Parts: sequence; C-alpha cells; structure tokens
Amino acid sequence: MSFHKEPTSYLKTGLSDLQGAWVLLRSEVVEYFGFPNSDKILFHIDEAMSWESVRDLNKMMSTLLVIRNISAQSEVPDDIQDLIDDVYECLSGLDLT
Repeated sequence: MSFHKEPTSYLKTGLSDLQGAWVLLRSEVVEYFGFPNSDKILFHIDEAMSWESVRDLNKMMSTLLVIRNISAQSEVPDDIQDLIDDVYECLSGLDLT
C-alpha cells in the first residue's frame, strides 16, 4: 500500500487564497443581497464551494464562469465584480490538470 504525498506548500497557499477569495465574495453578496440575480449568484457560489467542486477544480472553474456570466448580465455592484475577478485570478493561478 502506498501513501499519497502531501501537496507542496505553494499549492496549499494557493488553495488557501482561493478559499479566502470565495468567502469574501460570498460575504459581499450576502451584504448587498437584493440586486438582480443575487439569489442565483449566491446559489452558484455555494455550489462552487461545495465538497464536489473543491475536489474538482475544473468543476469549480465551470461554476465560476456561470457566476461571471450572470454578473455580466446583471447590475452587480462593483465591489462584487472585483471579488469575482479576484476568485478568477486565484483559481486560474492553480494547476487545473
């Protein structure tokens, strides 16, 4: 029986940054809740933060792209749009293969 190696510190830091970016985004959406499609965005944020998505970063990226599309078609506050961009930067900086 072989043992899996622990991810490198760089990956752990990247995942920690990604988790923080999602938490900040979710908090901001809850604070500004009531703008058009805020319920849809919150639903997809929760989906992206689910165990299944955390274990499959490609699935998380797909969900983030849905969030970006919804926000592009809605009157999303600038602070939330900036946080969506932050999540995208964190996620795109990780190796999704």
